Amino acid sequence: MSDVTNEPLRKTPINDRHRAAGGKMVPFGGWDMPVQYTGLADEHNAVRTRAGLFDVSHMGEIRVKGPKAFEVVQRLTCNDVAALDDGKIQYSAFLTDRGTFVDDLLTYRIAQDDYLLVVNASNTPKDVAWAKAAEQDGVTITDESPEWGQLALQGPVAEKVLQPLVSVPLAEITYYRFAWGDVCGVRCIVSRTGYTGEDGFEVYCPADSAAKIWDAILEAGKADGVIPAGLGARDTLRLEAKLSLYGNDIDDTTTALEADLGWIVRLKKGDFNGRAALLAQKEAGLTRKLVGFEMTGRGIARHGHPLTVAKTGGAGIVTSGTQTPTVGKAIGLAYVPIDSIAVGTELLVDIRGKSVPAVVVPTPFYKRKS
Repeated sequence: MSDVTNEPLRKTPINDRHRAAGGKMVPFGGWDMPVQYTGLADEHNAVRTRAGLFDVSHMGEIRVKGPKAFEVVQRLTCNDVAALDDGKIQYSAFLTDRGTFVDDLLTYRIAQDDYLLVVNASNTPKDVAWAKAAEQDGVTITDESPEWGQLALQGPVAEKVLQPLVSVPLAEITYYRFAWGDVCGVRCIVSRTGYTGEDGFEVYCPADSAAKIWDAILEAGKADGVIPAGLGARDTLRLEAKLSLYGNDIDDTTTALEADLGWIVRLKKGDFNGRAALLAQKEAGLTRKLVGFEMTGRGIARHGHPLTVAKTGGAGIVTSGTQTPTVGKAIGLAYVPIDSIAVGTELLVDIRGKSVPAVVVPTPFYKRKS
């Protein structure tokens, strides 16, 4: 999503690398970012079949440290931080008192008294303020975003390409875990989460080392066809894997239960922001939910397109949609009435005044073979 603002666009530590590689630069969340280099489909397919390297240094990093760090993060986020041990990561969210999204995020437990919260770029100032409002004796909450660079190598050959550059055994970093290690001689966090539906790693490095590590990864991956990838491919890849995007599929008008993210909500863990509202919504019953669909008529649904349920006339809204390279179909996500979430439900999407048929399908649209 592009921002309309008078503020100058911020640049990641490797902005010059994007321009030298011919990246098509666009405003994104207040940052000057590459939407593509060689082409969206080429970069998307590289990630699915080889690997692509993303610059995600625009993401925000909030550090929560101190004897009360656990209690503060447990209250701030909806997932159960007690399930984490050192080196484990959790997908979670900051929620409003209404159970809607301030932001989705990753919680990294560095130690019992030390957590790194990784948030969306455009939301970083808001998220920092939201977190700092919970600051108390026994905890410090710091915006460390300017100190970090973040690179994501995603795809089937990611481990093979990255391992020679890293001092720790990558095979021992299992899914949703991380370790400290040297990358190109620089102390970094190396994690294994991903936002593409493929295996892959994130390297959190000092900002002034990002360019050196970016160059080294591309050089190491040259023989395996690793290429830089931009925001366009990142979006089609995450949609195929049914990974939500803040500002499209989730925001401060949608609750975690409506967004089909009930699995990150731990209502039994004790009190947290939004818990009372989610308990009430669960008791009353949902009125809508996020589902996946594919177009059966000619047309591509886009964010904001209204839709109706063919049989009942119930109203809904498209949150994400495009034609994706791997699935090879026009697919999307939409909020639909709760009585219309069943697979096979026929929808009519309003595309420029024309009702185009679609159907609810199972998600994720794509799942890699393990």
